[in-house]
Amino acid sequence: MSTKPTTTDLEWTELDQRAVDTARVLAMDSVQKVGNGHPGTAMSLAPAAYTLFQKVMRHDPADADWTGRDRFVLSAGHSSLTLYIQLYLAGFGLELDDLKAFRTWGSKTPGHPEYGHTVGVETTTGPLGQGVANAVGMAMATRYERGLFDPEAADGSSPFDHYIYAIAGDGCLQEGISAEASSLAGHQKLGNLILLWDDNHISIEGDTETAVSEDTIKRYESYGWHVQRVAPKPDGDLDPEALFNAIQAAKAVTDKPSFIAMRSIIAWPAPNAQNTEAAHGSALGDEEVAATKRVLGFDPEQTFEVSDEVIAHTRKALDRGREAKAEWEKGFAAWRTANSERAAEFDRISAGELPAGWEEKLPAFETGKGVATRAASGKVLQALGAVIPELWGGSADLAGSNNTTIDKTSSFLPADNPLPEADPYGRTIHYGIREHSMAAEMNGIALHGGTRIYGGTFLVFSDYMRNAVRLSALMHLPVTYVWTHDSIGLGEDGPTHQPVEHLASLRAIPGLNVVRPADANETVVAWREILKRYTKEFGKGAPHGLALTRQGVPTYERNEDAAKGGYVLFEADGGKPEVVLIGTGSEVQLAVEAREQLQAAGVPTRVVSMPSVEWFDEQDQGYRDSVLPPSVKARVAVEAGIGLTWHRFVGDAGRIVSLEHFGASADGKVLFREFGFTADAVAAAARESIDAAQR
Repeated sequence: MSTKPTTTDLEWTELDQRAVDTARVLAMDSVQKVGNGHPGTAMSLAPAAYTLFQKVMRHDPADADWTGRDRFVLSAGHSSLTLYIQLYLAGFGLELDDLKAFRTWGSKTPGHPEYGHTVGVETTTGPLGQGVANAVGMAMATRYERGLFDPEAADGSSPFDHYIYAIAGDGCLQEGISAEASSLAGHQKLGNLILLWDDNHISIEGDTETAVSEDTIKRYESYGWHVQRVAPKPDGDLDPEALFNAIQAAKAVTDKPSFIAMRSIIAWPAPNAQNTEAAHGSALGDEEVAATKRVLGFDPEQTFEVSDEVIAHTRKALDRGREAKAEWEKGFAAWRTANSERAAEFDRISAGELPAGWEEKLPAFETGKGVATRAASGKVLQALGAVIPELWGGSADLAGSNNTTIDKTSSFLPADNPLPEADPYGRTIHYGIREHSMAAEMNGIALHGGTRIYGGTFLVFSDYMRNAVRLSALMHLPVTYVWTHDSIGLGEDGPTHQPVEHLASLRAIPGLNVVRPADANETVVAWREILKRYTKEFGKGAPHGLALTRQGVPTYERNEDAAKGGYVLFEADGGKPEVVLIGTGSEVQLAVEAREQLQAAGVPTRVVSMPSVEWFDEQDQGYRDSVLPPSVKARVAVEAGIGLTWHRFVGDAGRIVSLEHFGASADGKVLFREFGFTADAVAAAARESIDAAQR
């Protein structure tokens, strides 16, 4: 489902070449001024980036968020100047002063591209390979969005057809995440994805022969990609015409993602620095910069030299963008006229609104009955799937365990996949055993916009995902991680599969909301709150991680205050509370049972369920004090993981029932008993805390 090429001839003038060489000069000068950075790749990639932004991509620099635009991902984020300079030349809003402020406090040109900080930056890249997976996610989102709004249109004829372009370096392709993502992209036959590989043979430690001897092109062929090699010009420079023709050929292949290997010479045409590892991450030095300017025909005494003719020429991208957008809007208007119901859905989804009456579809669970929160989550997804078409997702090959199958009859798979439920616009994603790329692909899907994405695996495997999860938080992306088997309660699989430090570790990520519901009804409230939060600022919210049980847990009366992150589940009887028991997830039941013991002994005891520390911290001080009264110093927190989270909540007199070591292989009930997760242990900790508070 790719748009068809609109032109087959590259117009390349002396002014185009001068603009490319200007980009090289600006890259050198920007790094030289600040004294650090990565000039070499920006210099060698200048022809490729210029060709994309000036000759190939459909975009409007005056409206960087235009729905119909092509997307560009710079996976090699260290070469941020490759992107910044093209944004400047094309008129996205950056000016020379921004390039002069490269990598300095408060600038629009930080060391690596940051989504939401610089107009025209589609994703935050830095950790290598993340951008490759982001681009795969964007390509997946493009296909799914087309299925929502224009599934019958012929290839290349829909206003929802566009391309995802990405530039990756050797480091990106060495990172395992890119292999995971590229494998999935080939399997999914994402014909709207074009990946350009900067094959410069240089990394920080020198020639890539130090670490790599594989045939990368054959690797991508084996993934099922359409592969091309673009040779440099005789002088070693990238050949814009050859690259342009390769891109046109890639566009013509609609049933495979395309991989274009561009052999380049880093820091070309610097006389001494080219093809050296020093040019990767260090300023070239005044003498080398001056010598390179002479080679390019620039005045070595000038810095940041941009001729009026060059900037006037490159800013014509604004005119082309305006024309392209106007032409697209004609097609979009025709689509709206012919598809009034879908157009209404498009408007609703674009506004971040949920369909009327969606909350009425949420399930309710009978009190007292034991239900695993992973099962409750699955019931929520199946209930909402029918009424929220933009909600989709899946699992890293653990759907049956994660309960993440939103529609068993509809799998997001290319049309010729042999599975009977295969549908190129299907609801359920099969990420495969690729947790890291799954998370980064989810980021790409969220960045693309137009849908709501979730993905599942076991909580312990969030370790594999962590870098991408961190970037979810850094970019404030509305993605939902469904992490099940959240404690030693999963049992016999043993310590390799039992998360201990994970909850505390994930809570340490700024901007990530970890939600560990106590029961089925809290799980319902949690999902509802997550979806409502995304509604408030769609695309600018926060990621959420749901930590869900494998084992059944008692179901309590639904309390809407669960959406506040912490609330009074059971109040003290017989006066104000002498002790407060705080629990999360499957351990809330232990607090409830301990309360019964303490109340029977005449100790008024309050139970607080705290599914989300982050949501609780958002509440005003008055509410937080009403839940955890400052006057009550005796407190116990119970959670089957390390206790790092809870010290600030229990205070000096408090006690924490936690797990400060790895688990073991045995039945979950046995492990809870042997490791001290019992109502008796919680009640004993409460008595200790009461004694400590009275001293």
